[in-house]
Amino acid sequence: MSAPIVQGWCPGAHRPMMSGDGLVVRVRPRLARLDADQALGLCDLADRFGNGSIDLTNRANLQLRGVEEEDHQPLLKELAALNLLDAEPGIEIRRNILVTPLYQAGDLTARLTHELIDRLAELPALPAKFGFAIDTGPERLLASDSADIRLETSAGGLILRADGCETGRSVTETDAIDHVIALAMWFAETYTPETRRMARVIDALPQEWQGCAPGSVGAKLQPGPCELGALYGAAFGSLPARKLYDLIEDSGACALRVTPWRLILLEGGAAIPAPAFVENGTDPLMTTDACPGAPFCPQAQTETRDIARALASRVAGRLHVSGCSKGCARMGPADITLVGANGRFDLVKQGRAGDEPSQRGLDPETLMTMDFT
Repeated sequence: MSAPIVQGWCPGAHRPMMSGDGLVVRVRPRLARLDADQALGLCDLADRFGNGSIDLTNRANLQLRGVEEEDHQPLLKELAALNLLDAEPGIEIRRNILVTPLYQAGDLTARLTHELIDRLAELPALPAKFGFAIDTGPERLLASDSADIRLETSAGGLILRADGCETGRSVTETDAIDHVIALAMWFAETYTPETRRMARVIDALPQEWQGCAPGSVGAKLQPGPCELGALYGAAFGSLPARKLYDLIEDSGACALRVTPWRLILLEGGAAIPAPAFVENGTDPLMTTDACPGAPFCPQAQTETRDIARALASRVAGRLHVSGCSKGCARMGPADITLVGANGRFDLVKQGRAGDEPSQRGLDPETLMTMDFT
């Protein structure tokens, strides 16, 4: 079996990625939010140009899959009409910003995010997956999610923290984005092709960027009613476009907010029954990760999501089913990881998709008889 190809970059709207079922076109919602018209319009585009579903990524972006190459330019025009597209491709690829989802309009999180978006052109050239987190709510919610430079709350106010460091630098709202850009400049002058993420270069980080401890981490959000509306889970991060369209309309939501946790927030929406989505935080699908698998990804060695659904309730803890050893659906370890290999699965316990398996060559029938508790 040949090793999977690591692309080293993420798809965008201007620069989509070819997959097994066509182009993958990524939309980066500003402030992690689409108003109702934008969300409904994106659902229509998923039906017209894609495979009828919308992927919710672990960077809180949305993806259309299965787009034909000849449809790419018409799709871009439609995205631009919905104001979901940066006119300048160079700005789009820099807009890798995670936003804590429970912000209020005009609050500190919103103000800092708007300023960072407005000043993206001041950033230096950075690796394609380099990202930022604005985690400035009452408690931190993004501490475990992928970002290289983090604005966070602390007991003393606001800090800027390089990912991988336990402490950060005290900043104010007035100078916070100036310091974000300065830290990005330091990284751009420091990293090498082998160290393309902040956490890999922190040993060289000057002391001026350290010293202030971040604030406490809040409880994970769960499906159900919340102060801003209603939260719903998406199994494997897959949102069926027609069902989502109906849910937005029927709930009365004024906007859709996205998270990196396979949860969507219907802003102003009522918590109504929605069988196509995960409505209970104890549902095992919320602790099960699976990539699109074969035949949708050319790297995948196996189908993934049917087996993940079948095994979800039988695994105590986190289950990850990966079509290949890249492990795109989950970068961290899981209690049970199944890795596609030549039409069968290798089994990794308490590890990642690329780790050494404890068993190899398991077929789906054998997996259904195994005890994973």
